[in-house]
Amino acid sequence: MVQPLRPPTGAPSSTAMNSGRLGAGPSRGATRWVWALIGAVLAVASFIGLERTFIESARGQIIDESALIGSTRGKASLEGITQFVVGIVSVRFLIAVVVVAVVVALVRKQWGDAARAVVIVAGANLTTQILKEMIERPEIGGAWAPGNSLPSGHTTVAASAAAVALLVAPRAARPIVAIIGAIYAAATGIATMSLGWHRPSDVIAAIAVVTAWTLLVMVPSRGRPADGPSGTAGRVVSTWLLGIAAVVGIAVGVLSLLGVMSQLNGVGQDVDLLSSGTLTLAYVGSAATVVGAASASAWAQILARR
Repeated sequence: MVQPLRPPTGAPSSTAMNSGRLGAGPSRGATRWVWALIGAVLAVASFIGLERTFIESARGQIIDESALIGSTRGKASLEGITQFVVGIVSVRFLIAVVVVAVVVALVRKQWGDAARAVVIVAGANLTTQILKEMIERPEIGGAWAPGNSLPSGHTTVAASAAAVALLVAPRAARPIVAIIGAIYAAATGIATMSLGWHRPSDVIAAIAVVTAWTLLVMVPSRGRPADGPSGTAGRVVSTWLLGIAAVVGIAVGVLSLLGVMSQLNGVGQDVDLLSSGTLTLAYVGSAATVVGAASASAWAQILARR
């Protein structure tokens, strides 16, 4: 009598194949662990590049200062909005964010995420304050506003709040949380620039600090189980939107940077000799770059999550 063929030992069952889970789990988690680690390294490298370019070089300082001066154009008309945005940021706000994030994580029985939320907020904000004290800004670029202000504390608070909101959000809600978080972080950074509190490099460096901490704490979570429906359609849409915003924002920033650099040859280190149009271009380009950086950060975070 002919015996029916049986699948070899260890072969996946038809149920597993039909469920679409073949190849999911450990391999996907491992992939996201790798991307999280790469993203964290890139964020640290970006911070170092910003510090070397816009603090330690004369031309970088001039470009940074030109954007800072350009931010004063139209300041009066935007001051009400910008003051409201930065007014949200406070120690009490930060504590409230941590408490809510921890409670949400515990209610959802995501014990690791509760701890990660605390680490992200504490690590990013302490790092920003320590770096701000450690970094010295030499006056080599005809500084309009001398002294170091990198990284931005306000932007760090906003970006870390957005990061922990995305961390503890249910999978199906993460797409919209990621987009709102990116908008809030970018709005806070641009508001500090519009008020003349921070240079563009300060804001982008703060986003880099938060991104590095967030992705680093995601590395140990590579084996965590999925915690709900994936909301695949929303995740795809948000990933594309954030990716496009990141590419467009950074591209506009680079083009604006090149435009400003082309005008520097005739003014030396005297930023005040730059035309009003050049100063405005520097500010608009830097604001676009902030949007791109915040979008790239949210994009990396949503890709690093299961």
